[in-house]
Amino acid sequence: MPMHNTETRTPGQTAISPKRVIAVTSGKGGVGKTNVSINLALGLAALERRVLVLDADLGMANVDVMLGLRPEKTLADVMEGTCELQDIILQGPKNVKIIPASSGIKRMADLSVTEHAGMIYAFSALSEMTDVLIIDTAAGISDSVVNFCTAAQEIVVVVCNEPASITDAYAMIKVLNTQYKQNHFRVLVNMAHSANEGVKLFQKLVEVTERFLNVSLELIGTIPYDPNIRKAVQRQKAVIEYLPQSSSSLAFKKLAEEADKWPIPDHASGNLEFFVEQMFRPESSTRWAQA
Repeated sequence: MPMHNTETRTPGQTAISPKRVIAVTSGKGGVGKTNVSINLALGLAALERRVLVLDADLGMANVDVMLGLRPEKTLADVMEGTCELQDIILQGPKNVKIIPASSGIKRMADLSVTEHAGMIYAFSALSEMTDVLIIDTAAGISDSVVNFCTAAQEIVVVVCNEPASITDAYAMIKVLNTQYKQNHFRVLVNMAHSANEGVKLFQKLVEVTERFLNVSLELIGTIPYDPNIRKAVQRQKAVIEYLPQSSSSLAFKKLAEEADKWPIPDHASGNLEFFVEQMFRPESSTRWAQA
């Protein structure tokens, strides 16, 4: 059953199929963000969604490593014009497709007009083969991370039971809210020892944001601490594939089922080429200097 609607267009225009675009971010490293991105992708694929994962950690790309994949070319090669976007897509488990990145594409925020148009065209070609785009951002609040988050429809903030995790998640939310007018965030608690621990961590974040920001936070789930995740990582597999009935795998499956119910746009903001237009819109290169 298709998950997307088709927007009614005027005669002569191509119908646009809205897509779900999810940015998974954290504020700090070490909270399991990439694991979340990968397992959410596989969970959605199990629901017969066509899933594309964009490794947006431009400095330390590792989605391919965690899945035991060996890309011959990356998004950097696409930007250099030596290959097409379709040429670098890796086939992951459960038919999940991966766009690998590398440390050589930090200049993506400074695309020329020609490169900008080329990237939009490249993503447009993927639009009809994708239902969900998951963006695994880098940690921190760098320009590229903020740009990916503001271009996506959904922002999932991953936190864990460490003071720095809550502090950095708040910093991320503050920047996106005060400077870029983002006001809705979905929060996922990872590596929790109980559901109650997840609720308490979420409440801590709610308390500080309610005091200083005008935002809406939504707890979308708690992924339990599971030693099987480490075993899966060592075997370069997603835990949802390695041990489907483990506690974390069941939680990721539930998360995917819930994410699949999130409202999807009925207009062009859900299209993949629109996502790229937002990523590289002209004001992007100037607004950082104003921040």
